[in-house]
Amino acid sequence: QVQLAESGGGLVQAGGSLRLSCAASGSSFRANAMGWFRQAPGKQRELVALEPTSGSINYADSVKGRFTIYRDNAKNTVNLQMNSLKPEDTAVYYCYLATAGYPYNNWGRGTQVTVSS
Repeated sequence: QVQLAESGGGLVQAGGSLRLSCAASGSSFRANAMGWFRQAPGKQRELVALEPTSGSINYADSVKGRFTIYRDNAKNTVNLQMNSLKPEDTAVYYCYLATAGYPYNNWGRGTQVTVSS
């Protein structure tokens, strides 16, 4: 079983920065991708940034140029540097890990990011 431990959320003013971190641990697994999703109140969970083990990084259009994903394949960690934060970035951010084996989709518990105007 895989566990994902997130940290780094909090309250920040618009224009500020935050860095989210996530570490995957547990029984042997092969990671196909790691990244971040978010869910704002009353909205569906959406992709923020996803880095596959092989292939191009995918960013949501709304965060391109402001957010940067950093993945360490050897350590099974993924960080999200968020700059120029906007109130519309307020959401619960979830770490995501895609594994080659069951359960294929693995989620962290989420960390709250609140951006005040």
